[in-house]
Amino acid sequence: MVDIDTFTTAAANGDISRVKQMLKNGIDPNGINRYGRTALQVMKMGCPDICRVLLNGGAHPDRQDGRSIALIHDLAREGHLDTLKVLVEVGKANINLRDGNDKQAIDLARENNYPNVADYLIRRSQATEVGV
Repeated sequence: MVDIDTFTTAAANGDISRVKQMLKNGIDPNGINRYGRTALQVMKMGCPDICRVLLNGGAHPDRQDGRSIALIHDLAREGHLDTLKVLVEVGKANINLRDGNDKQAIDLARENNYPNVADYLIRRSQATEVGV
């Protein structure tokens, strides 16, 4: 079986075919690499297809690292709306999850001047409140 470091490296490089093959061969989508991170945590952020493949393969959308940072925080801070949408809509990520600094994704999007990300998170939050 392929080791987790190879799997996370493929995700970080955006190598979707390799990621798919390793998942098909039974690699644990939530396996931890030597740096303490999963493939979803290190994946190429601007690649929503990798995110979708990992989530559909069983990756946990809300896993936080040692500093309590989850992928949703990284995506919001960096403004990767397309990938964030996949994480929330496919992975059902918790948009209210707080990081180690007690900040939510919306706070990070606002701080880093990504109003489109903040607007999306507001709309999702409102939709969740009314049960949509």
